[in-house]
Amino acid sequence: MQKPSERKLEIVTVSARLFKEKGYSAVTMRDIAQAMDIKAASLYNHIKSKQEILVLMIIAIAEEYTETIRAIAASGETSVEKIEKVIQLHIDITVRNPDALASLNNDWMHLPKPELQYFLQMREEYEDIFRAIVKKGIADGEIAAYNAEVIIFSILSTIRTLYLWYGKKKDFNANVLKTNLKKVLLEGII
Repeated sequence: MQKPSERKLEIVTVSARLFKEKGYSAVTMRDIAQAMDIKAASLYNHIKSKQEILVLMIIAIAEEYTETIRAIAASGETSVEKIEKVIQLHIDITVRNPDALASLNNDWMHLPKPELQYFLQMREEYEDIFRAIVKKGIADGEIAAYNAEVIIFSILSTIRTLYLWYGKKKDFNANVLKTNLKKVLLEGII
């Protein structure tokens, strides 16, 4: 995907906040223009539609997740180290852009069909790679021999919804989150 212009990035950022606050379906192009303090006609000079904004927002994040987990999986690190890097990836994206993550998780079904297929393909690949990392960790004795699907669900459900919690904790220290979340998810609480 081609890197969007600075103005498009600004539009995406403002839109992400509005989509999170009001929901994608309730936000209009006029709302976005008003939030940017420009006329709606000016907005259309940079972006064709609300759906284009959604595509720019969701596909960029999904590609980052997918490309990064591919690189993590291909590394020579242990399975535990790979899982730590996946957790770190989610924390980094959450800290950088919790509003866009809300759209990734809540609004992906509004993507146009080709982009929707592409997104679903990336999501499935991501989960398959993560599953392979966990299963290898169990097979190698690095990870306790619990049910792999329970481990996968526990970790992914936490890191995928981190934006919900972190968005409410703006003053929370990201370094504390990075250190503590990895320990809790990988070592448990006892």
